Amino acid sequence: MRVVTAAEMRTLDQTAINTYDIPGIVLMENAGLQVVKLLQNILNGVTGKEIAIFVGKGNNGGDGMVVARHLFNRGAKVKVGLLVPSEEMSGDAGVNMRVWQNMGQPVSFLFKEEELACFLTVNTALIVDAIFGTGFKGKALGVPAGCIEVINAGGKPVVAVDIPSGLEADTGQVHGPCVKAAHTVTFALPKLGLVLDPGINYTGKLHVVDISIPSFLLEKEDLKRRLITEKMVQSWLPPRPLGMHKGDCGRVLVVAGSRGMTGAACMTAESAARVGAGLVILAVPASVQPVVAGKLTEVMTVALPETKEQTLSQTAREEILSLLERSDVLALGPGISTHPETVALVRQLIKALPVPGVIDADGLNALVGCPELFAQSPAPLIITPHPGELARLLELSISQVQTQRLSVAEKAAALWKVVVVLKGAGTVIASPDGKTYINPTGNPGMATGGMGDVLTGVITGFLAQGMDLAKATAAGAFIHGLTADRLASEKGIRGLLAGDVMAALPKIIKMLEK
Repeated sequence: MRVVTAAEMRTLDQTAINTYDIPGIVLMENAGLQVVKLLQNILNGVTGKEIAIFVGKGNNGGDGMVVARHLFNRGAKVKVGLLVPSEEMSGDAGVNMRVWQNMGQPVSFLFKEEELACFLTVNTALIVDAIFGTGFKGKALGVPAGCIEVINAGGKPVVAVDIPSGLEADTGQVHGPCVKAAHTVTFALPKLGLVLDPGINYTGKLHVVDISIPSFLLEKEDLKRRLITEKMVQSWLPPRPLGMHKGDCGRVLVVAGSRGMTGAACMTAESAARVGAGLVILAVPASVQPVVAGKLTEVMTVALPETKEQTLSQTAREEILSLLERSDVLALGPGISTHPETVALVRQLIKALPVPGVIDADGLNALVGCPELFAQSPAPLIITPHPGELARLLELSISQVQTQRLSVAEKAAALWKVVVVLKGAGTVIASPDGKTYINPTGNPGMATGGMGDVLTGVITGFLAQGMDLAKATAAGAFIHGLTADRLASEKGIRGLLAGDVMAALPKIIKMLEK
Protein backbone atom coordinates (compact mmCIF):
# COMPACT_ATOMS: atom_id res chain seq x y z
CA MET A 1 0.00 0.00 0.00
CA ARG A 2 1.36 3.41 -0.97
CA VAL A 3 1.89 6.11 1.67
CA VAL A 4 1.65 9.72 0.57
CA THR A 5 2.46 13.29 1.46
CA ALA A 6 -0.27 15.91 1.65
CA ALA A 7 0.81 17.26 -1.75
CA GLU A 8 0.69 13.81 -3.36
CA MET A 9 -2.81 13.28 -1.95
CA ARG A 10 -3.95 16.66 -3.30
CA THR A 11 -2.66 15.69 -6.73
CA LEU A 12 -4.61 12.43 -6.60
CA ASP A 13 -7.75 14.30 -5.54
CA GLN A 14 -7.36 16.84 -8.32
CA THR A 15 -6.70 14.14 -10.91
CA ALA A 16 -9.89 12.36 -9.87
CA ILE A 17 -11.81 15.65 -10.10
CA ASN A 18 -10.31 17.18 -13.25
CA THR A 19 -9.39 14.13 -15.34
CA TYR A 20 -12.07 11.64 -14.34
CA ASP A 21 -14.88 14.14 -13.64
CA ILE A 22 -15.57 12.93 -10.12
CA PRO A 23 -16.89 16.06 -8.38
CA GLY A 24 -15.08 17.06 -5.21
CA ILE A 25 -18.34 17.11 -3.33
CA VAL A 26 -18.83 13.43 -4.25
CA LEU A 27 -15.42 12.59 -2.76
CA MET A 28 -16.43 14.54 0.35
CA GLU A 29 -19.74 12.68 0.57
CA ASN A 30 -17.99 9.31 0.27
CA ALA A 31 -15.47 10.33 2.91
CA GLY A 32 -18.16 11.31 5.39
CA LEU A 33 -20.12 8.12 4.76
CA GLN A 34 -17.06 6.00 5.51
CA VAL A 35 -16.60 7.79 8.84
CA VAL A 36 -20.25 7.17 9.70
CA LYS A 37 -19.85 3.49 8.88
CA LEU A 38 -17.01 3.23 11.39
CA LEU A 39 -18.94 5.15 14.04
CA GLN A 40 -21.81 2.71 13.74
CA ASN A 41 -19.40 -0.19 14.30
CA ILE A 42 -17.69 1.45 17.25
CA LEU A 43 -20.93 2.37 19.02
CA ASN A 44 -22.88 -0.70 17.94
CA GLY A 45 -25.39 1.60 16.26
CA VAL A 46 -25.78 5.37 16.63
CA THR A 47 -29.53 5.73 17.22
CA GLY A 48 -30.19 7.86 20.29
CA LYS A 49 -26.49 8.41 21.02
CA GLU A 50 -24.98 11.86 21.47
CA ILE A 51 -22.08 12.53 19.15
CA ALA A 52 -20.14 15.80 19.22
CA ILE A 53 -18.44 16.99 16.03
CA PHE A 54 -15.75 19.70 16.09
CA VAL A 55 -15.79 21.39 12.68
CA GLY A 56 -13.07 23.58 11.14
CA LYS A 57 -13.56 25.76 8.09
CA GLY A 58 -11.74 23.72 5.42
CA ASN A 59 -12.56 20.52 3.58
CA ASN A 60 -11.92 18.53 6.75
CA GLY A 61 -14.77 20.50 8.31
CA GLY A 62 -16.86 19.76 5.22
CA ASP A 63 -16.28 16.05 5.79
CA GLY A 64 -17.46 16.61 9.35
CA MET A 65 -20.69 18.21 8.11
CA VAL A 66 -21.39 15.18 5.90
CA VAL A 67 -20.84 12.99 8.97
CA ALA A 68 -23.29 15.15 10.95
CA ARG A 69 -26.06 14.87 8.32
CA HIS A 70 -25.84 11.11 7.96
CA LEU A 71 -25.67 10.58 11.72
CA PHE A 72 -28.79 12.72 12.12
CA ASN A 73 -30.56 10.67 9.46
CA ARG A 74 -29.68 7.52 11.40
CA GLY A 75 -31.22 8.83 14.60
CA ALA A 76 -28.16 10.09 16.46
CA LYS A 77 -28.23 13.16 18.69
CA VAL A 78 -25.73 15.27 16.76
CA LYS A 79 -24.00 18.32 18.19
CA VAL A 80 -22.07 20.39 15.63
CA GLY A 81 -19.49 22.83 16.97
CA LEU A 82 -18.03 25.37 14.53
CA LEU A 83 -14.64 26.90 15.17
CA VAL A 84 -15.44 29.81 12.81
CA PRO A 85 -18.60 31.71 11.83
CA SER A 86 -20.59 29.62 9.33
CA GLU A 87 -20.18 32.21 6.56
CA GLU A 88 -16.41 31.55 6.55
CA MET A 89 -16.99 28.03 5.27
CA SER A 90 -16.74 28.02 1.48
CA GLY A 91 -16.62 25.64 -1.48
CA ASP A 92 -17.84 22.09 -0.89
CA ALA A 93 -17.52 22.57 2.87
CA GLY A 94 -19.79 25.61 2.63
CA VAL A 95 -22.34 23.62 0.62
CA ASN A 96 -22.55 20.96 3.30
CA MET A 97 -22.79 23.61 6.01
CA ARG A 98 -25.76 25.21 4.24
CA VAL A 99 -27.43 21.81 3.81
CA TRP A 100 -27.22 21.33 7.58
CA GLN A 101 -28.69 24.76 8.21
CA ASN A 102 -31.44 24.22 5.63
CA MET A 103 -32.36 21.07 7.52
CA GLY A 104 -33.05 23.35 10.47
CA GLN A 105 -30.27 21.89 12.60
CA PRO A 106 -28.47 24.00 15.19
CA VAL A 107 -24.76 24.69 15.57
CA SER A 108 -22.66 25.79 18.50
CA PHE A 109 -20.03 28.46 18.00
CA LEU A 110 -16.95 27.19 19.77
CA PHE A 111 -15.06 30.44 19.30
CA LYS A 112 -17.34 31.68 22.09
CA GLU A 113 -15.86 30.48 25.37
CA GLU A 114 -19.24 29.94 27.04
CA GLU A 115 -20.38 27.63 24.23
CA LEU A 116 -17.12 25.64 24.16
CA ALA A 117 -17.30 25.19 27.93
CA CYS A 118 -20.64 23.35 27.76
CA PHE A 119 -20.31 21.64 24.36
CA LEU A 120 -19.37 18.22 25.74
CA THR A 121 -21.70 16.66 28.31
CA VAL A 122 -21.82 13.53 30.42
CA ASN A 123 -24.06 12.08 27.72
CA THR A 124 -21.54 12.52 24.92
CA ALA A 125 -20.78 9.03 23.61
CA LEU A 126 -18.09 9.94 21.10
CA ILE A 127 -16.22 12.91 19.63
CA VAL A 128 -15.47 13.46 15.94
CA ASP A 129 -12.42 15.61 15.17
CA ALA A 130 -12.89 17.48 11.87
CA ILE A 131 -10.87 20.60 12.69
CA PHE A 132 -7.69 20.42 10.59
CA GLY A 133 -6.89 18.30 7.56
CA THR A 134 -3.67 17.25 5.87
CA GLY A 135 -2.68 20.81 5.00
CA PHE A 136 -2.02 21.70 8.63
CA LYS A 137 1.55 22.61 9.59
CA GLY A 138 3.10 24.17 12.66
CA LYS A 139 1.37 24.72 15.99
CA ALA A 140 -2.35 24.94 16.74
CA LEU A 141 -3.14 28.28 18.40
CA GLY A 142 -6.13 30.20 19.69
CA VAL A 143 -9.59 28.65 19.28
CA PRO A 144 -8.34 25.42 17.60
CA ALA A 145 -5.82 24.87 20.39
CA GLY A 146 -8.52 25.36 23.01
CA CYS A 147 -10.83 22.93 21.23
CA ILE A 148 -8.10 20.30 20.98
CA GLU A 149 -7.45 20.59 24.71
CA VAL A 150 -11.19 20.17 25.41
CA ILE A 151 -11.30 17.09 23.16
CA ASN A 152 -8.33 15.47 24.87
CA ALA A 153 -9.68 16.27 28.34
CA GLY A 154 -13.16 15.01 27.51
CA GLY A 155 -12.54 11.41 28.46
CA LYS A 156 -14.49 10.20 25.41
CA PRO A 157 -13.37 8.08 22.46
CA VAL A 158 -12.25 10.29 19.59
CA VAL A 159 -12.45 9.53 15.87
CA ALA A 160 -10.23 11.76 13.73
CA VAL A 161 -11.34 12.58 10.18
CA ASP A 162 -8.40 11.89 7.82
CA ILE A 163 -5.75 12.97 10.36
CA PRO A 164 -5.73 14.03 14.04
CA SER A 165 -5.84 17.81 14.26
CA GLY A 166 -2.47 19.28 15.22
CA LEU A 167 -0.46 16.53 13.47
CA GLU A 168 1.70 17.32 10.43
CA ALA A 169 0.76 15.01 7.57
CA ASP A 170 4.20 14.81 5.98
CA THR A 171 6.41 14.33 9.03
CA GLY A 172 4.29 13.06 11.91
CA GLN A 173 5.64 15.92 14.00
CA VAL A 174 3.59 17.59 16.72
CA HIS A 175 4.53 21.13 17.73
CA GLY A 176 1.64 21.97 20.04
CA PRO A 177 -1.78 20.65 21.09
CA CYS A 178 -2.76 17.58 19.06
CA VAL A 179 -5.85 15.41 19.17
CA LYS A 180 -5.20 12.00 20.72
CA ALA A 181 -7.48 9.81 18.63
CA ALA A 182 -8.70 6.30 19.38
CA HIS A 183 -9.38 5.84 15.66
CA THR A 184 -8.35 7.72 12.54
CA VAL A 185 -10.27 7.29 9.30
CA THR A 186 -7.94 8.32 6.49
CA PHE A 187 -9.05 8.58 2.89
CA ALA A 188 -7.73 6.62 -0.11
CA LEU A 189 -4.17 6.18 1.18
CA PRO A 190 -2.40 6.59 4.54
CA LYS A 191 -0.53 9.84 5.05
CA LEU A 192 3.10 9.66 6.14
CA GLY A 193 2.51 11.42 9.45
CA LEU A 194 0.05 8.74 10.53
CA VAL A 195 2.65 5.97 10.35
CA LEU A 196 5.80 7.82 11.45
CA ASP A 197 6.88 8.50 15.02
CA PRO A 198 5.59 10.46 16.92
CA GLY A 199 2.41 10.70 14.80
CA ILE A 200 1.56 7.04 15.35
CA ASN A 201 1.07 7.84 19.04
CA TYR A 202 -1.84 10.16 18.16
CA THR A 203 -3.43 8.14 15.37
CA GLY A 204 -4.94 5.28 17.34
CA LYS A 205 -6.23 2.48 15.14
CA LEU A 206 -5.78 3.48 11.51
CA HIS A 207 -8.58 2.80 9.02
CA VAL A 208 -7.77 3.39 5.33
CA VAL A 209 -11.04 3.76 3.42
CA ASP A 210 -12.12 4.02 -0.20
CA ILE A 211 -13.71 7.29 -1.34
CA SER A 212 -13.99 6.27 -5.04
CA ILE A 213 -10.71 7.64 -6.40
CA PRO A 214 -9.85 5.26 -9.29
CA SER A 215 -7.80 2.43 -7.82
CA PHE A 216 -5.13 2.54 -10.53
CA LEU A 217 -4.25 6.09 -9.47
CA LEU A 218 -3.46 4.79 -6.00
CA GLU A 219 -0.91 2.31 -7.38
CA LYS A 220 1.10 4.74 -9.51
CA GLU A 221 4.79 3.89 -9.65
CA ASP A 222 5.81 7.49 -8.96
CA LEU A 223 4.43 7.02 -5.43
CA LYS A 224 7.65 5.58 -4.05
CA ARG A 225 6.74 5.05 -0.40
CA ARG A 226 4.85 2.02 0.84
CA LEU A 227 3.32 0.85 4.08
CA ILE A 228 4.21 -2.81 4.56
CA THR A 229 1.13 -5.02 4.72
CA GLU A 230 0.54 -8.66 5.55
CA LYS A 231 -0.51 -9.32 1.96
CA MET A 232 2.75 -7.87 0.62
CA VAL A 233 4.87 -9.99 2.94
CA GLN A 234 2.92 -13.13 2.09
CA SER A 235 3.67 -12.57 -1.60
CA TRP A 236 7.40 -12.10 -0.92
CA LEU A 237 8.10 -15.16 1.24
CA PRO A 238 10.29 -17.63 -0.65
CA PRO A 239 8.62 -20.92 -1.62
CA ARG A 240 9.77 -24.25 -0.15
CA PRO A 241 9.25 -26.96 -2.83
CA LEU A 242 9.29 -30.58 -1.73
CA GLY A 243 12.64 -31.30 -3.37
CA MET A 244 14.63 -28.57 -1.59
CA HIS A 245 17.68 -29.41 0.49
CA LYS A 246 19.60 -27.28 2.99
CA GLY A 247 21.96 -25.88 0.39
CA ASP A 248 19.00 -24.52 -1.56
CA CYS A 249 17.78 -22.58 1.48
CA GLY A 250 20.88 -20.42 1.77
CA ARG A 251 24.18 -20.42 3.63
CA VAL A 252 24.68 -17.71 6.26
CA LEU A 253 27.92 -16.60 7.87
CA VAL A 254 27.52 -14.54 11.04
CA VAL A 255 30.65 -12.74 12.25
CA ALA A 256 29.85 -11.50 15.72
CA GLY A 257 30.60 -11.57 19.41
CA SER A 258 33.40 -10.80 21.84
CA ARG A 259 34.04 -11.36 25.52
CA GLY A 260 30.80 -10.69 27.39
CA MET A 261 28.80 -10.32 24.16
CA THR A 262 28.08 -13.91 23.19
CA GLY A 263 24.31 -13.43 23.48
CA ALA A 264 24.21 -10.99 20.57
CA ALA A 265 26.12 -13.42 18.39
CA CYS A 266 23.97 -16.41 19.30
CA MET A 267 20.65 -14.64 18.80
CA THR A 268 21.68 -13.32 15.40
CA ALA A 269 22.73 -16.77 14.21
CA GLU A 270 19.78 -18.66 15.64
CA SER A 271 17.29 -16.12 14.27
CA ALA A 272 18.64 -16.64 10.75
CA ALA A 273 17.98 -20.36 11.18
CA ARG A 274 14.54 -19.76 12.69
CA VAL A 275 13.30 -18.00 9.53
CA GLY A 276 14.47 -20.80 7.25
CA ALA A 277 18.14 -20.38 6.32
CA GLY A 278 19.54 -23.79 5.39
CA LEU A 279 22.97 -23.56 7.00
CA VAL A 280 24.26 -21.03 9.52
CA ILE A 281 27.86 -20.67 10.65
CA LEU A 282 28.75 -18.40 13.56
CA ALA A 283 32.35 -17.16 13.57
CA VAL A 284 33.56 -15.63 16.84
CA PRO A 285 36.81 -14.85 18.68
CA ALA A 286 38.57 -18.11 19.54
CA SER A 287 38.23 -17.87 23.32
CA VAL A 288 34.44 -17.44 23.19
CA GLN A 289 33.86 -20.20 20.63
CA PRO A 290 33.33 -22.89 23.33
CA VAL A 291 30.73 -20.64 24.97
CA VAL A 292 28.62 -20.16 21.83
CA ALA A 293 29.05 -23.80 20.81
CA GLY A 294 27.54 -24.78 24.15
CA LYS A 295 24.56 -22.47 23.59
CA LEU A 296 23.78 -23.49 20.01
CA THR A 297 22.98 -26.91 18.59
CA GLU A 298 21.83 -26.32 15.02
CA VAL A 299 24.35 -23.55 14.26
CA MET A 300 27.95 -24.46 13.44
CA THR A 301 30.67 -22.40 15.09
CA VAL A 302 34.16 -21.32 14.03
CA ALA A 303 36.97 -19.91 16.17
CA LEU A 304 38.71 -16.85 14.69
CA PRO A 305 41.98 -15.13 15.61
CA GLU A 306 41.49 -12.70 18.47
CA THR A 307 43.12 -9.83 20.30
CA LYS A 308 44.30 -10.15 23.88
CA GLU A 309 41.02 -8.42 24.87
CA GLN A 310 39.15 -11.35 23.26
CA THR A 311 37.78 -9.40 20.32
CA LEU A 312 38.22 -10.18 16.62
CA SER A 313 41.76 -9.62 15.42
CA GLN A 314 42.66 -7.92 12.18
CA THR A 315 44.38 -11.15 11.22
CA ALA A 316 40.97 -12.88 10.98
CA ARG A 317 40.39 -11.22 7.58
CA GLU A 318 41.63 -14.04 5.35
CA GLU A 319 39.82 -16.76 7.27
CA ILE A 320 36.54 -14.79 7.10
CA LEU A 321 36.96 -14.24 3.36
CA SER A 322 37.61 -17.95 2.96
CA LEU A 323 34.41 -18.77 4.84
CA LEU A 324 32.52 -16.33 2.61
CA GLU A 325 33.51 -18.33 -0.46
CA ARG A 326 31.06 -20.96 0.79
CA SER A 327 28.39 -18.52 1.99
CA ASP A 328 25.53 -16.65 0.36
CA VAL A 329 25.30 -13.76 2.81
CA LEU A 330 27.16 -12.22 5.74
CA ALA A 331 25.83 -10.73 8.99
CA LEU A 332 28.52 -8.58 10.58
CA GLY A 333 28.68 -6.58 13.77
CA PRO A 334 26.54 -7.74 16.71
CA GLY A 335 28.64 -7.67 19.86
CA ILE A 336 32.04 -7.38 18.15
CA SER A 337 33.16 -4.30 20.15
CA THR A 338 34.96 -1.19 18.92
CA HIS A 339 38.47 -2.42 19.66
CA PRO A 340 40.86 -0.69 17.20
CA GLU A 341 41.91 -3.98 15.57
CA THR A 342 38.28 -5.06 15.19
CA VAL A 343 37.38 -1.70 13.66
CA ALA A 344 40.22 -2.08 11.16
CA LEU A 345 39.01 -5.60 10.33
CA VAL A 346 35.47 -4.39 9.62
CA ARG A 347 36.72 -1.64 7.33
CA GLN A 348 38.85 -4.09 5.39
CA LEU A 349 36.00 -6.60 5.06
CA ILE A 350 33.54 -3.99 3.79
CA LYS A 351 35.88 -3.19 0.89
CA ALA A 352 36.34 -6.86 -0.02
CA LEU A 353 32.90 -8.47 0.43
CA PRO A 354 32.09 -11.12 -2.19
CA VAL A 355 28.48 -11.61 -0.99
CA PRO A 356 25.68 -9.33 0.25
CA GLY A 357 26.10 -8.18 3.83
CA VAL A 358 23.90 -7.05 6.72
CA ILE A 359 25.87 -4.64 8.90
CA ASP A 360 24.65 -3.96 12.44
CA ALA A 361 25.68 -2.59 15.81
CA ASP A 362 29.47 -2.35 16.22
CA GLY A 363 29.84 -3.10 12.53
CA LEU A 364 28.24 0.31 11.99
CA ASN A 365 30.19 1.98 14.77
CA ALA A 366 33.38 0.84 13.03
CA LEU A 367 32.57 3.15 10.12
CA VAL A 368 31.94 6.30 12.14
CA GLY A 369 34.13 8.94 10.53
CA CYS A 370 34.33 7.06 7.22
CA PRO A 371 30.80 5.99 6.19
CA GLU A 372 31.75 6.49 2.56
CA LEU A 373 33.28 2.99 2.79
CA PHE A 374 29.75 1.58 2.52
CA ALA A 375 29.62 2.77 -1.09
CA GLN A 376 32.95 1.07 -1.79
CA SER A 377 31.65 -2.40 -1.02
CA PRO A 378 31.76 -4.63 -4.12
CA ALA A 379 28.62 -6.41 -2.84
CA PRO A 380 25.26 -4.87 -1.88
CA LEU A 381 24.74 -3.94 1.77
CA ILE A 382 21.93 -3.56 4.26
CA ILE A 383 22.65 -1.44 7.34
CA THR A 384 20.42 -1.58 10.43
CA PRO A 385 21.10 1.46 12.63
CA HIS A 386 19.07 2.71 15.55
CA PRO A 387 18.75 6.53 15.64
CA GLY A 388 21.93 6.98 17.71
CA GLU A 389 24.04 4.90 15.33
CA LEU A 390 22.73 6.71 12.25
CA ALA A 391 23.28 10.05 13.96
CA ARG A 392 26.94 9.17 14.55
CA LEU A 393 27.42 8.03 10.96
CA LEU A 394 25.86 11.21 9.53
CA GLU A 395 27.34 13.51 12.19
CA LEU A 396 23.89 14.68 13.24
CA SER A 397 22.15 14.86 16.59
CA ILE A 398 19.70 12.13 17.54
CA SER A 399 17.00 14.81 17.57
CA GLN A 400 17.77 15.73 13.97
CA VAL A 401 17.43 12.08 12.97
CA GLN A 402 14.21 11.53 14.89
CA THR A 403 12.43 14.66 13.64
CA GLN A 404 13.30 13.81 10.02
CA ARG A 405 13.35 10.02 10.09
CA LEU A 406 12.09 9.50 6.58
CA SER A 407 14.24 12.05 4.77
CA VAL A 408 17.36 11.17 6.78
CA ALA A 409 17.04 7.45 6.00
CA GLU A 410 16.39 8.15 2.32
CA LYS A 411 19.37 10.51 2.16
CA ALA A 412 21.69 7.91 3.72
CA ALA A 413 20.48 5.18 1.35
CA ALA A 414 21.15 7.37 -1.70
CA LEU A 415 24.47 8.66 -0.39
CA TRP A 416 25.98 5.30 0.55
CA LYS A 417 24.10 3.13 -1.98
CA VAL A 418 22.81 0.79 0.73
CA VAL A 419 19.45 -0.32 2.08
CA VAL A 420 18.96 1.57 5.35
CA VAL A 421 16.85 0.17 8.17
CA LEU A 422 16.22 3.04 10.58
CA LYS A 423 14.91 1.20 13.62
CA GLY A 424 12.33 2.56 16.03
CA ALA A 425 8.57 3.10 16.10
CA GLY A 426 7.55 3.03 12.47
CA THR A 427 10.82 1.49 11.24
CA VAL A 428 11.85 3.06 7.92
CA ILE A 429 13.45 0.93 5.20
CA ALA A 430 15.00 3.11 2.50
CA SER A 431 16.47 1.64 -0.68
CA PRO A 432 19.04 3.33 -2.93
CA ASP A 433 16.61 2.97 -5.87
CA GLY A 434 14.31 5.50 -4.21
CA LYS A 435 11.71 3.09 -2.83
CA THR A 436 10.89 3.33 0.85
CA TYR A 437 8.94 1.00 3.11
CA ILE A 438 7.44 1.89 6.49
CA ASN A 439 6.76 -0.88 8.99
CA PRO A 440 3.52 -0.70 11.00
CA THR A 441 4.24 -3.61 13.36
CA GLY A 442 5.99 -3.62 16.72
CA ASN A 443 5.37 -2.29 20.22
CA PRO A 444 7.17 -0.73 23.23
CA GLY A 445 7.87 -4.18 24.66
CA MET A 446 10.61 -4.45 22.04
CA ALA A 447 12.64 -1.78 23.84
CA THR A 448 14.94 -4.36 25.37
CA GLY A 449 18.37 -5.81 24.71
CA GLY A 450 18.82 -8.28 21.88
CA MET A 451 15.82 -7.27 19.74
CA GLY A 452 18.11 -5.71 17.15
CA ASP A 453 20.23 -8.85 17.00
CA VAL A 454 17.14 -10.93 16.28
CA LEU A 455 16.13 -8.51 13.50
CA THR A 456 19.58 -8.75 11.93
CA GLY A 457 19.33 -12.54 11.94
CA VAL A 458 15.82 -12.48 10.45
CA ILE A 459 16.83 -10.17 7.60
CA THR A 460 19.98 -12.19 6.93
CA GLY A 461 18.03 -15.46 6.90
CA PHE A 462 15.54 -14.13 4.35
CA LEU A 463 18.31 -12.66 2.23
CA ALA A 464 20.09 -16.03 2.17
CA GLN A 465 16.93 -17.61 0.73
CA GLY A 466 17.15 -15.45 -2.35
CA MET A 467 14.90 -12.54 -1.49
CA ASP A 468 15.55 -9.09 -2.94
CA LEU A 469 17.48 -6.88 -0.47
CA ALA A 470 14.72 -4.35 0.17
CA LYS A 471 11.98 -7.00 0.35
CA ALA A 472 14.02 -9.23 2.66
CA THR A 473 14.51 -6.23 4.91
CA ALA A 474 10.88 -5.09 4.82
CA ALA A 475 9.57 -8.61 5.38
CA GLY A 476 12.05 -9.11 8.20
CA ALA A 477 11.02 -5.92 9.99
CA PHE A 478 7.32 -6.70 9.55
CA ILE A 479 7.56 -10.29 10.82
CA HIS A 480 9.88 -9.31 13.68
CA GLY A 481 7.37 -6.69 14.85
CA LEU A 482 4.31 -8.86 14.20
CA THR A 483 5.79 -11.66 16.29
CA ALA A 484 6.35 -9.23 19.16
CA ASP A 485 2.81 -7.91 18.77
CA ARG A 486 1.31 -11.38 19.04
CA LEU A 487 3.43 -12.14 22.11
CA ALA A 488 2.50 -8.81 23.70
CA SER A 489 -1.19 -9.58 23.22
CA GLU A 490 -0.67 -12.82 25.14
CA LYS A 491 1.83 -11.77 27.82
CA GLY A 492 1.84 -7.97 27.89
CA ILE A 493 4.70 -5.69 26.89
CA ARG A 494 6.63 -5.75 30.15
CA GLY A 495 9.17 -8.52 30.31
CA LEU A 496 8.98 -9.35 26.61
CA LEU A 497 12.40 -10.79 25.72
CA ALA A 498 14.28 -11.02 22.46
CA GLY A 499 14.51 -14.77 22.97
CA ASP A 500 10.72 -14.96 23.17
CA VAL A 501 10.44 -13.29 19.77
CA MET A 502 13.14 -15.49 18.26
CA ALA A 503 11.44 -18.69 19.44
CA ALA A 504 8.03 -17.61 18.09
CA LEU A 505 9.19 -16.63 14.59
CA PRO A 506 8.35 -19.96 12.87
CA LYS A 507 4.78 -19.87 14.20
CA ILE A 508 4.16 -16.38 12.77
CA ILE A 509 5.70 -17.31 9.43
CA LYS A 510 3.46 -20.37 9.30
CA MET A 511 0.44 -18.17 9.96
CA LEU A 512 1.44 -15.84 7.10
CA GLU A 513 2.05 -18.72 4.70
CA LYS A 514 -1.52 -19.95 5.15
